[in-house]
Amino acid sequence: MSRAIGLLGGTFNPVHEGHLSIAREALRLFALDAVWFIPCAVPPHKPSHNLASNEDRLAMLRLALAGEPRFQALSIEFERPGKSYTVDTVRALQALHPADGFVFIIGADTLPELHTWHQPLELLALVRIVTLARPGCIPDPAALRLPAPWPEKLLADLRTGEPLDVASRDVRAKIAAGESVSLVPEPVLHYIQEHNLYR
Repeated sequence: MSRAIGLLGGTFNPVHEGHLSIAREALRLFALDAVWFIPCAVPPHKPSHNLASNEDRLAMLRLALAGEPRFQALSIEFERPGKSYTVDTVRALQALHPADGFVFIIGADTLPELHTWHQPLELLALVRIVTLARPGCIPDPAALRLPAPWPEKLLADLRTGEPLDVASRDVRAKIAAGESVSLVPEPVLHYIQEHNLYR
């Protein structure tokens, strides 16, 4: 039986409750059967300094998702050399799971950056991209800088939810400063302390 699976990419450096809330909202708003978290090995768009190792980020993700049967962490981008391009990952997953239907989940802040991604038009033709926006965060079609019909199609697949507003860089800064950290799952915090990450 075909499943509707959401793909959520990111560095997850570290994973936090904001990531989990996006996945939960996507399950609800797009009627998904599961969400697969895909940590990026070599991020094309982000500097990779202060990036925890692939092993550490995958271990933290698995700890965070342990109580969520519909969530799963994939190591697919760690198994491929070079930069982690979404279009390559989607092609690989569609080949591995031909019976399933995939959607790729992004936040509204990523929509205006899509045109800078690797092979954006190929990606758009390959997989439905769904966007989760906070109330009042809906971008203008012209800001997407993509040819028709993509701006209209992408905005038609935008839903307004209530994901938590938390950023990994703020979590890392607090850890580095020795401050108390909230909105990070307890097992993940223990892992960060045990492995002395982000100090």
